[in-house]
Amino acid sequence: MKIVVYDVETWERESFKPLEADHDVVYREDSLSADTVGENADADIVSGFIYSDFSADTLSKMENLKLVVTRSTGVDHVATDWCDENGVKVAYVPGYGENTVAEHTFALLLAVSHRLIEAADRTRKGDFTNQGLTGFDLCGKTIGIIGTGNIGVHTCRIAKGFGMEVLAFDIQKNEDAARDIGFEYCAMEDLLQRSDVVSLHVPGTPKTKDLIGKEQFDRMKDGVVLINTARGTVVNAEALSEALLSGKVAGAGLDVLPEEPVIREEAETLRSVFTQEHDLSKLLAGHALLRLNNVVITPHNAFNTREAVQRILDTTRENIEGFIAGKPQNLANGKKG
Repeated sequence: MKIVVYDVETWERESFKPLEADHDVVYREDSLSADTVGENADADIVSGFIYSDFSADTLSKMENLKLVVTRSTGVDHVATDWCDENGVKVAYVPGYGENTVAEHTFALLLAVSHRLIEAADRTRKGDFTNQGLTGFDLCGKTIGIIGTGNIGVHTCRIAKGFGMEVLAFDIQKNEDAARDIGFEYCAMEDLLQRSDVVSLHVPGTPKTKDLIGKEQFDRMKDGVVLINTARGTVVNAEALSEALLSGKVAGAGLDVLPEEPVIREEAETLRSVFTQEHDLSKLLAGHALLRLNNVVITPHNAFNTREAVQRILDTTRENIEGFIAGKPQNLANGKKG
């Protein structure tokens, strides 16, 4: 079979070496798109990260396609309906980063609560004063965790270690985890009203789009902190900007943005084509949230530790091997075909 792996760095290729003995494996550093399919339109299996375009428009150009392997837990960027209709399986990577993303959640929260970015920037400039850098303790605060899958549960566990009171909301409750860790399930409205910090851990689906908008911000405490390591579409960016500017939300830690793929694509274009004529910082500054001092944004990097990335690569290879052996695993679809 012809296997094309997009979004792959040189060092990551080692994980796919076992496939090379019996299959034609092609490595691409760029992302899959309608423009980059090209000579790989005859691929049987294609893999990529969340920035690859797994839309129907792109996938339909691959006439031999049998399997899409996304190197992510979420599959909201994959045209699963089209895959169902055309007998194409979709495999994903479950459970690779429950501790990794939960740790990043608290990295963002600590950056906000201790004003770390401002403090570090000030010190680099030779200013060792701490005026205006007063933060707040996490111990004794209440954190509301929306979504208690693997990552959400691990976030609950870490929060308890900081001495925080933990509230949780999910349509499917994990009562065993709640009992063992010591957190409380409650209604969404109750969670929003009682929490000093709200952290999001839900998938990006049509049902969760704009899950947190103006109505939800209005119900939150004044001075609440929002952390989002889930998907950018879960939070209405305009409503968040307004809440930040009004002071309703005191700060936010974001690893995802609604326009993230566009921002990334534009940034890469500037780097590769317009480096000499354009200032990349001006493009990024055009995003309202990126201009706010009380917001810490990372580039969808919560998953990015050596251990987590290796787990992603290993599971991706195993997904491919299982499919080839007639024992597909970690499928996100398969109702047809």
